[in-house]
Amino acid sequence: MEAESTAIGSSLVEPSILELANNKPLITVPPRYVRPEIDHPLIRNDDSSAQQFPVIDMHKLLSGDDSELEKLDRACKEWGFFQLMNHGMSSSLVEKVRVEIQDFFNLPIDEKTKFWQQPGDIEGFGQLFIASEEQKLDWAYGFTLISFPTHLRKSHLFPKLPLPFRDDLEVYSTELKNLALKILDQMAKALRMDPNDMKELFGNGRQSLRMNYYPPCPKPEQVLGFKPHSDGAALTILLQINEMDGLQIKKDGKWVAVKPLPDAFIVNIGDALEIFTNGTYRSIEHRVTVNSVKERLSFATFYSPKLDGELGPAPSLITSKTPALFKKISVVDYWKRFYSSELRGKSFIDFLRMQDQGT
Repeated sequence: MEAESTAIGSSLVEPSILELANNKPLITVPPRYVRPEIDHPLIRNDDSSAQQFPVIDMHKLLSGDDSELEKLDRACKEWGFFQLMNHGMSSSLVEKVRVEIQDFFNLPIDEKTKFWQQPGDIEGFGQLFIASEEQKLDWAYGFTLISFPTHLRKSHLFPKLPLPFRDDLEVYSTELKNLALKILDQMAKALRMDPNDMKELFGNGRQSLRMNYYPPCPKPEQVLGFKPHSDGAALTILLQINEMDGLQIKKDGKWVAVKPLPDAFIVNIGDALEIFTNGTYRSIEHRVTVNSVKERLSFATFYSPKLDGELGPAPSLITSKTPALFKKISVVDYWKRFYSSELRGKSFIDFLRMQDQGT
């Protein structure tokens, strides 16, 4: 079944920043990383905007707190983003994973090459969404692998991770899958949709993991750690690994810096969920900036529809008054298009929008 996971997408393989620098700090920025079009003046990072970020209490949601459910619904409609507190994940497990990810990235480069991304694949160490040899590159590299369903795991990746990292990642990814399903269940409740619609498409969904490493940059104002984009998954659950910030979300046309709360996950809506909710919940455009002082690390878990499913607006949300705003597409074809595209804001989702509504 490994061929099935490979078939959903690929990316051109480019030398990582570590390879370019021969594992030493770079003094100048290579031209392919320089982005003269970066929209710096729109960044907003004041205390008032930070205080407005939605914060959702998972324990209250699971206890049936209607006001917390309304907060979740509002956050998904107005922000496409929230921080999740009291999520039920063991703090000791989370801390172990944090330490082990840092140790994993600190392995000698000859050890990392065992996990290097192969041509025509999207898993392993490397960059994603490189569609041409001319496009600008992100000041980052990462490690991507599929965790669920387990038959999609590559034999040279997940099973070969060093211990105890492999065992802890197994537990972590299983608990994150369960958490994602609980969040989706609460969203279905908030939308007053048929819960079977959600279970049918996401009950045995695809989960992938991405560990991100953003090295210090000698000219951070010239580069981006990750270009502006929205995620293709339904949900992204992000864990900040170290103390360095850099994530920014686009709200009302302005970039807002995100300050992760202690013991919280950052959750954002992806394109697949925007399609499934017929545009009621919106995917959030975000980007990553870097600094000249220290590396930044983060760990993203992406939860997506099952690969043998069909993605489109949930049937229970479609009425004569609320017609479908998106076309249907097989999940495999959706991912093939996604991974073969160069990410540009929210442009990817546009090809699935219905044209000439009401004509």
